[in-house]
Amino acid sequence: MATATVTPTPEVVTGAPKSQPPVTLTPAAIAKVREIMATQDPIPAGLRIGVVGGGCSGFQYSMSFENQSGMMDKVFKFDDLKVFVDATSAMYLSNCTVDYVETLEAAGFKFDNAAVKSTCGCGSSFSV
Repeated sequence: MATATVTPTPEVVTGAPKSQPPVTLTPAAIAKVREIMATQDPIPAGLRIGVVGGGCSGFQYSMSFENQSGMMDKVFKFDDLKVFVDATSAMYLSNCTVDYVETLEAAGFKFDNAAVKSTCGCGSSFSV
């Protein structure tokens, strides 16, 4: 099944106004994030997507809600969803697509990152 992606309109917080977003969210991912955000009290300002050290292979993806951007963040808008990405994570997320997938076995966010050289057996960490 092919999934369409949404081309974001970058909103400049710091840096060049025409900066290319390091990550792309599919419509399914945007819809699920909005759905989860609507249940939060107070409703967060946006979604942080990042890469942190850890896991079997060295790096893990992280997603969390934020009330404001950080000093070193770039902010990108996908429709009306703000996505915060710090400068270090942006290097590892280059050309990465985030999708939300539901199957009979599980449901969750899936990261498709062309820069990844290997993943661990459970699929929750990666190396570049």
